[in-house]
Amino acid sequence: MREPLVNPSSTMTRINVTPIIDVALVLVIILLITAPILSMTDLQVDVPQARTRGREDATRIMVTLGTHGELAIDDERVQSSRFDRALASRIDAAGEDVLVVVRADTQMRHADVSEVLRRARDAGATRLAIATRQKGDASR
Repeated sequence: MREPLVNPSSTMTRINVTPIIDVALVLVIILLITAPILSMTDLQVDVPQARTRGREDATRIMVTLGTHGELAIDDERVQSSRFDRALASRIDAAGEDVLVVVRADTQMRHADVSEVLRRARDAGATRLAIATRQKGDASR
């Protein structure tokens, strides 16, 4: 009788991890290729959407920036030249923990919104927010 070609006591008892590493590397490559594609957004932007914690109970002052640069504080229209003083007096009257929420039309440039935020900060606002629509809210 012939002796077996492989000695049973010398058989390999370790797991071959090479196929597992190959699969893991392929998955990493797929992830690296698809991640930038998933993060691309459509260029037709209307209004930023956000998930928020809900309405806070803090005192609020609403600053509205209209399509043509009109400014309003709460429900009162304000001329641009009087905006800083009017907002500063509202902030002083409301107290320390007032939240200034800036509502801007979707057609406004980011520079204009940034300017209103800067002016609000200069007027004494310590807490600022930008108003957005909730996800799935189709109303304008």
